Amino acid sequence: MFREVKNITCVGAGYVGGPTCAMIANKCPDIRVTVVDMNTEKIAQWNSDELPIYEPGLEEVVKTHRGKNLFFSSDVPKAIREADLIFISVNTPTKMYGRGKGMAPDLKYVESVARTIAEHAGGPKIVVEKSTVPVKAAESITTILREAQKHNADLHFQVLSNPEFLAEGTAMRDLSNPDRVLIGGESSPDGYEAVSHLVRVYEHWVDRSKIITTNTWSSELSKLAANAFLAQRISSINAISAICEATGADVGEVAHAVGHDSRIGGKFLQASVGFGGSCFQKDVLSLVYLCESLNLGKVANYWRGVIEINDWQRRRFADKIVGELFNTVAGKKIAMLGFSFKKNTGDTRESSAIYVGKHLLEECAELQFYDPKVSETQIRSELALVSGKESVDRLVKVHSSAYEACKGAHAIVILTEWDEFKTLDYKRIYTTMEHPSAVFDGRLILDKKMLRDLGFRVFAIGSAPDQAYNMFGTAGCGSGGDSSPNR
Repeated sequence: MFREVKNITCVGAGYVGGPTCAMIANKCPDIRVTVVDMNTEKIAQWNSDELPIYEPGLEEVVKTHRGKNLFFSSDVPKAIREADLIFISVNTPTKMYGRGKGMAPDLKYVESVARTIAEHAGGPKIVVEKSTVPVKAAESITTILREAQKHNADLHFQVLSNPEFLAEGTAMRDLSNPDRVLIGGESSPDGYEAVSHLVRVYEHWVDRSKIITTNTWSSELSKLAANAFLAQRISSINAISAICEATGADVGEVAHAVGHDSRIGGKFLQASVGFGGSCFQKDVLSLVYLCESLNLGKVANYWRGVIEINDWQRRRFADKIVGELFNTVAGKKIAMLGFSFKKNTGDTRESSAIYVGKHLLEECAELQFYDPKVSETQIRSELALVSGKESVDRLVKVHSSAYEACKGAHAIVILTEWDEFKTLDYKRIYTTMEHPSAVFDGRLILDKKMLRDLGFRVFAIGSAPDQAYNMFGTAGCGSGGDSSPNR
């Protein structure tokens, strides 16, 4: 029924579609890969020297294969007609209206692509969900495509689920050597055939033992469950970090000891100011909404707690900054180092820097930002969404270097674990700051002893206050943090 896959089209030229298709083109020289998007500006960027996203290793692969077996186009109908297999890789943001507002994924873009495929397919197509979708989303896509089949005998569709498991900053490495590839399909002869075609694509470079095949619904749920488990681990260690600060334990030592239990492992046990990115919060909230829709209230509450701890950790960190700076930051300059949600990416979605910044702007702090990969326009835009343009224009400055951001500041706040922040000349920085000077390490990347020897007052997530300064003992910020509600 389906032809051997020689032409792949990906609808959606975003963070998932671009790198995924670049890797397929790299590993499958016999397959023509076309990435399409209605956003002509984004397509122009993919065809330029300045790609629309930053990811280590991506630019080299794109420039090697672009124009050979990797193409970027805005002609969506043509690419659909020519494809044997079509990835749907469009955005599925959280709904901000109507039923499920603030939790349910908005599938309007997925539905739009399904209708476009139905209109322009012209023949048999394997359609693959690459976007993160709720369980049973494939059913909706199938319904739309099967309706088209009724009116055109030349059409035949199978819908597969093939979720991505990419970590920003290591996406190309993850694609080149994945822990697993998950493919879900219909339990029917046509379904098994469609799955086998996609398996053969991945077998160009992935060992068959790493390719897991399931039914469609298991595949869709596995994506949400994987991200929920990872987010849960981060919230768990962040909850422990609060206990460490109150008792004198060190969260790094606790995480090291716990991680050596082979049943637990050491990954995702790095305490921080909170998780961000495009996936964790969105997918956990999607899981919460699914549970509520299925009348599984206790399960919904359990997963909702993961998000609540994340929000609380950010608020707690901001409150400790205010408390350390003598319970007022109004008019004080604070150097905010890092804005992306993690290092090696320019992605700012749900970044903790946005929310810590929001809390400090509410206290009228003057924030001086620096991030090596995030533009001033993006920083101001993200902050304006939560704090208002007037407040951002008045209180926020963005600098081109960390040294400039730290000049005249009362405190330094580390919000992204960029490697360059580890090697800054803090002795030089100390001489340019207001004294007493404080450092708040929200990513646990700095040498606390070195900073204290230079004269800094130091707070690090999950560490007891420096006994010499008793940073939070009488400031009241601990109780303030506790009363406030961590892609």
